[in-house]
Amino acid sequence: MPCYYFDIRDGDALYPDEEGLELTDQRAAEIEAAHSLAGMAKEIPAPEERHHMAVEVRTNNGPLFQAAFIYPGAPTNH
Repeated sequence: MPCYYFDIRDGDALYPDEEGLELTDQRAAEIEAAHSLAGMAKEIPAPEERHHMAVEVRTNNGPLFQAAFIYPGAPTNH
């Protein structure tokens, strides 16, 4: 089974997943990313303090996709 890594981007900070998860396919990784993003949503700050947040999913072959909260007008420095 392929290993999927779920890196967390919180504004400008990136927290790489060093362990990864072995999942059957990309669909399973998409579901896992959605669950992770839902968990992040429980801690969304007040509107004036919001910044983009994302789960960036990759394998050893490179990036696959990103699940994100993107707020219009939120600061971006990437």
